[in-house]
Amino acid sequence: MSNSMIAACGLDCGACEIRLAPTDPDAAQVVVDWFKKQGWLSEDEGMTQVIERKMYCTGCLGDRGTHWSSDCWILACCVDQRGHSNCSECELFACDRLVDWAKQNEGYSTALTRLRELRAALR
Repeated sequence: MSNSMIAACGLDCGACEIRLAPTDPDAAQVVVDWFKKQGWLSEDEGMTQVIERKMYCTGCLGDRGTHWSSDCWILACCVDQRGHSNCSECELFACDRLVDWAKQNEGYSTALTRLRELRAALR
């Protein structure tokens, strides 16, 4: 896993099915099924609609038109305001807001751990 595939928040974009969906049939099926369950796609819709509606992601450093959450507060703070690739590069790392965000679920907690490992490697 290269650092270019790490989201600003530390999530692993390299393994993200939402990013892989346009080119990986297995990831596409997972995404389409999840979007249908969420009510974002109707039962007769599929990957064609995901691509047409740009419901996939090219990562935090990619095109904001194809970013899963282009209004993400972490993305805005880290990339837009501070010019970093990910939060581990920030002089304020790990800020209280990021630590609180990481408490929401195991995936976010793992992302913060990944950022801490990246930060340690920078020293």
